[in-house]
Amino acid sequence: MEQNKEFITAVAKLKNCQMSARKMRLVANIIRGVEVDKALGILKFTKKEAADWLEKLLTSAIANWSVTAQDEEADDYNLVVKEIFVDQGSQLKRFRPAPHGRAHRIRKHFCHVTIKVCNTKAIEVVEDVVEDTVETE
Repeated sequence: MEQNKEFITAVAKLKNCQMSARKMRLVANIIRGVEVDKALGILKFTKKEAADWLEKLLTSAIANWSVTAQDEEADDYNLVVKEIFVDQGSQLKRFRPAPHGRAHRIRKHFCHVTIKVCNTKAIEVVEDVVEDTVETE
């Protein structure tokens, strides 16, 4: 039997969140590179709306890691937020009436968030090595 050590990365994505990327990045920068338990605590007590979205996304990333690691417990392997980035999404453009028959443009921004979670303790993978036997006649 052969033992390999493995580091597993899991990804969770949030698409078309109705919030500007600039506002979302304020909260995303806080949890970048932090352990998952600590990051969940930070997000729980942050008063920004972006924290609610990121808390749901982070729990989804943890669940994805658990499934990828063949139902291993995430608490045993010290998960860390390896990467988090926020990209700008599309815009909804609307017009609001203004004085003297004019109109002002309203832009409603959207963003896309990606979180990658990785374990810091290696998972020991046990592989059975099957040797081919050649029969000689």
